Amino acid sequence: MSLRAEKVAQFIKETVSEILHDRIKDPRIGFLTITRVELTDDLRFARIFYSVLGSEEQKAQARQGLNSSLKFVKKLLGECLKIRYTPDIAFKFDDGAEQALRMEELFTRIEQERKAKEREADDPGKDRSDD
Repeated sequence: MSLRAEKVAQFIKETVSEILHDRIKDPRIGFLTITRVELTDDLRFARIFYSVLGSEEQKAQARQGLNSSLKFVKKLLGECLKIRYTPDIAFKFDDGAEQALRMEELFTRIEQERKAKEREADDPGKDRSDD
């Protein structure tokens, strides 16, 4: 991505986040975070990645809410952007936060298992019952 595209992408991220939190009244959107924006170098198309912490039903509702507000968001974004064309936008779910949480849980479990094995190795007679 070019430097200009990166700056416009950052502006789009901030602006869309404000639009969704302040201007959209759809209760399906709920607690949603814009995580990043990928913009083509010609500034014609933007993929807006979002995350939702919640159940699968809440994620599906957020997706429906975003899809129904897509044209309105694009209109408001176009009013804020100072470029010739308002990029076409598409919302994409970003499961990076969930993957990070799962990885953290796995690392914690591995660490606990490692510590348990170290304790067993340090005190081998403790687990044996006296016959």
